[in-house]
Amino acid sequence: MLDETIPHATAPNAQQGPRSAWAALKRGLRGRCPACGEGRILRSYLTVNCSCSLCGEEFYHHRADDFPPYITIFVVGHILGALMFAVDDVWPDLPIAFHYVTWPLLCILLSLWLLPIFKGGLIAYQWALRMHGFETAHAAPAASECLDQPKAIPQQSAA
Repeated sequence: MLDETIPHATAPNAQQGPRSAWAALKRGLRGRCPACGEGRILRSYLTVNCSCSLCGEEFYHHRADDFPPYITIFVVGHILGALMFAVDDVWPDLPIAFHYVTWPLLCILLSLWLLPIFKGGLIAYQWALRMHGFETAHAAPAASECLDQPKAIPQQSAA
């Protein structure tokens, strides 16, 4: 039997207004805060900020996990597959060395460029749908919940 007194963790707060998924996704794909559109989601290449430096919206509870690499592989694979067929159709006599150099290099460059874009978009989309803790507005994180922030190292006493 389910306990009716425990609220669902993903139920949005009744006093919060709707969030535009499209606007949040556009901001996230640009690497910006989905709430204000000005702050940065990512602190470095793939490290997510604990919160927005301008509006204070928390990002520490995102669950991007492996989905951004899956999207990146899917998109890069389709782009490269189409390009390979097009190049082979237009220039069928290109030397094999061209293919050995071009396609792996293009694959690596596209993947490195698209991965942080897709990660920002996914986190912003989760924010817009109030998933994984984004349903609460500006709840202060516990020290152990913000895993991306450097932790203080306890000093050992010299005995």
